[in-house]
Amino acid sequence: MLLDAERVIKNFGGLTAVNRVTLQVDASQIVGLIGPNGAGKTTFLNCVAGTYPPSAGKVRFQGKETTGSTPEDMCRMGLSRTFQIPRPFPMLTALENVMVGAVFGAEHGSKKPARGRAEEALKFVNFPLALDTPAQRLNAVQLKRLDLARALACGPKLLFLDELASGLTPGELDTMMALILKIRDTYGVGMIVVEHIMKVITGICERVLVIQYGTPIAEGTPREVMQDPKVIEAYLGEEVVA
Repeated sequence: MLLDAERVIKNFGGLTAVNRVTLQVDASQIVGLIGPNGAGKTTFLNCVAGTYPPSAGKVRFQGKETTGSTPEDMCRMGLSRTFQIPRPFPMLTALENVMVGAVFGAEHGSKKPARGRAEEALKFVNFPLALDTPAQRLNAVQLKRLDLARALACGPKLLFLDELASGLTPGELDTMMALILKIRDTYGVGMIVVEHIMKVITGICERVLVIQYGTPIAEGTPREVMQDPKVIEAYLGEEVVA
């Protein structure tokens, strides 16, 4: 088992943002995490990745309990992520941004091998511009590619992809889905995919967990959860028959 998050709870004062969420991920497995806006999806990822310490529950990564570990420790253990809104260093070049992940990630070390890993990651994601392009000049789609390359350069065993497909055209969406599958097949990386675009969830995920108000309401294959009445009511919307 690559990741075993057990009954994770996160409270902010009197608000329970994550309520007893359990999720497992194996190597080379892609698991979807869906739910309405504000359901607690990103907060759950933050609890696993070390951004927030869980209020209760346990997190085990690669067989080791990591509950409450720092983001730096989790990254060096092999957990990497992209963000809903990419967070580059705007004055650094695309290559330099990705080198940061290579230097401080799971295979951290000196700048020389980090440069090679960064160049490899940018090539793998088909970054479309010159590598010396400053990050502040990139558009939203290019920033997503940069964010993914940085995450890959960290040398991850587990990837969190948080709305990576948002804002893409239909053609770009198909390309991104193919790239995610290529990452899995090439590197054997496990993934948790947070996404609102159901085409992505049904197209690449083996299993899906649905949460509402921080609480799990359904889990199964994409087909199973999409047919679950609780999920239809809470998230997908009821079918209208003309």
